[in-house]
Amino acid sequence: MPSIFSTRSAILGAGRHTTVAGVLFSFAVVVAVVTMMVLNALGHVAQKSNVLDDERSRETISGALHNFVSQLGATLNDYAAWDDAATNVYATDGMDWTVSNYGEMSVNSALFDMAVVIDEDKTPIMVYRDGKPMDGALEEFFSPALWALFDKVKAAGPRDVPEASGFIRTQSGIAVGGVALVRQKSGAPAAGAGKKRYLIFIRHLDAAKIDEIGKTYVIGGLQLVAADREAAYSVPIEDTLGVSLGKLIWTSRAPGDVGYADVRRQVVQALCLVGLFFVVLLIIGWLAGRRLKSEEIVAREEALRDRLSGLLNRDGLRVSVDAMVASARQTEDNVQLLYLDLDGFKEVNDSYGHGTGDQLIRAVAAGLKVLIPEGAVLARIGGDEFAIVFASPRADAAALQLSEHILDFLAEPLEIGRRVVVIGASIGIAVSPGGKVDREELVRRADLAMYKAKEAGRARMTLYDPAMDADREERNALELDLRQAIEGGDLTLAYQPLIGADSNEMVGVEALVRWNRPGHGPVSPDVFIPVAETSGLIEALGLFVLRKACETAKQWPELKIAVNVSPGQFRNPAFTDYVRYVLRQTEIEAKRVTLEVTEGYMIQNPKRTRQSIEQLKTLGVKIALDDFGSGFSSIGYLRQFGFDRIKIDRSLIMDIEHSESQREMLKATVALASSLDIPVTAEGIETPEQADIASQFGCDTLQGFFFSKPVSADDITERLMEARARKAGGRRVNAA
Repeated sequence: MPSIFSTRSAILGAGRHTTVAGVLFSFAVVVAVVTMMVLNALGHVAQKSNVLDDERSRETISGALHNFVSQLGATLNDYAAWDDAATNVYATDGMDWTVSNYGEMSVNSALFDMAVVIDEDKTPIMVYRDGKPMDGALEEFFSPALWALFDKVKAAGPRDVPEASGFIRTQSGIAVGGVALVRQKSGAPAAGAGKKRYLIFIRHLDAAKIDEIGKTYVIGGLQLVAADREAAYSVPIEDTLGVSLGKLIWTSRAPGDVGYADVRRQVVQALCLVGLFFVVLLIIGWLAGRRLKSEEIVAREEALRDRLSGLLNRDGLRVSVDAMVASARQTEDNVQLLYLDLDGFKEVNDSYGHGTGDQLIRAVAAGLKVLIPEGAVLARIGGDEFAIVFASPRADAAALQLSEHILDFLAEPLEIGRRVVVIGASIGIAVSPGGKVDREELVRRADLAMYKAKEAGRARMTLYDPAMDADREERNALELDLRQAIEGGDLTLAYQPLIGADSNEMVGVEALVRWNRPGHGPVSPDVFIPVAETSGLIEALGLFVLRKACETAKQWPELKIAVNVSPGQFRNPAFTDYVRYVLRQTEIEAKRVTLEVTEGYMIQNPKRTRQSIEQLKTLGVKIALDDFGSGFSSIGYLRQFGFDRIKIDRSLIMDIEHSESQREMLKATVALASSLDIPVTAEGIETPEQADIASQFGCDTLQGFFFSKPVSADDITERLMEARARKAGGRRVNAA
């Protein structure tokens, strides 16, 4: 029989086992509950992480598509708003240029794979794809969305940018299409209504581009599918008419699910690792957040940066100026903005190609980085335009000093590859005292001052002055009236006689344009000719003067006619065709026509000058170098270009009757021309002594107020009739 002690021991033992079991059970319950709570919480975290990652992928892809459209739009703007394009695309013989600069550029290009030029009736002028001509109807190849973009550009008003871009569908798939009016860089149209031409760039969203987006933004399984395909994660692509073209889908990385699976195994194995899991999870979340934030910062910076120079672009400048103006309102510093336009950049591009031009831009950007003060912001805001903004307690002195350093830097020859180029800059300066002038007004002032610097002769700096606004308004009004005068034929010509030194008779005339502006009276050519050159009216004006002069000269068969040619006309590759057209239309003998070009353009563009002179000489016209002796012409240039005549500048004629050194200079100049068998005209003759000296030194033709001021065509006719009568009388006397 068991004793009481053994029974008690059994009871106590049973109680201990019951307590241990209860504790174990309770612990198991707690562990299970905690495990469930942890796993449940981790499940929510994993799901949220998946959502965030997928949202990040969706936003990234959307941004990449938007950037895809923006890149084509920027490329289209560079190629459409281009003075050379405005000249060649509309020219009857400009197809080679158009194909070379648009069509052939579409081969292996990362910017566009199709280039199309059409007129206002959608008639194709040039259609190239992958560098080769393409046949077929455009309406069949492109979806209606492209023509909606075309209609939008065609309907753009004077203040609207005549460009539009967006997604479209072609027979080859989904693409970004852009349409832009081919125009001058200034925005001025290159042709009137009914004659406009439009540039279309197409860039297809092919598999290579999609793979590039996926690799760039670390998005797995990115592919383009039909719009009606079901997908868990997608970004739709719609054209400008709202038609769904397709969608981009990708494979979710599900980073939360991966982390959850790893942690679940650790939780099941040991609850003690739960804390470690949370630490790991926090680290992963922090790293993912930092990566997302870093990608966002990089994307924002890329959107504000110029790809060619690495500097800020126009949007980046806008953000920087706004920030500096806001800060200056607190510190009362002066925000100083410099606008720079490179002088001669277009000539470098035209002479050596865009590759050299791009290298020049990068070289200038590198030099400007060294010159700008600490804390300053440097941006490239256009093809050859830069901007510098910085804050300084000094009002104008800091900006003026920096401008001097920049002008000195750009005055030095720059070595680009194996070439040495010389450029300069026109700099406009505007200041916001204490941040009181906002960004838009500050930029407007700097831009206006820059154009004033260019008008004043380039390679200089100009500080904004409120009077410039009134000048700009007057200049705009003058340009408008001049355009109407050219179109309406309201300009007149005056003719200054050219006198033979031996015969003392009129042997020719120089045609000079005159303008009596309605409501203002006569306007000096020194005023309206520069306006015509900067506004793009000079070609129309020059063509008017040449045609009118030739028409009038037909009634003076014994006289030669001289017409001035501006650098703007000489730069036009089609100028020879214009001259040929005028000669044929007016039926005047080409040998009676002399075209006068100034030496300034010859020095800047020797290669193009020689080509233009050779082409013009094939027509039979004569080429004269005007204002010889006022610049830098050399014997080498006279030999190289083969001028038919030189005109001595009036600066060499002044005081020759009183100054021995002036006479020696004139004598040496005429002797130089004579050694090259080039006849010489002396202009600016105002006294009989000047006429005698110029004649003695070998000038065969004289011109100046001593003989006659510029007069009307009727006066020239009257003088000719008198000269004819004198000759007829002389013959009768001799016959008697």
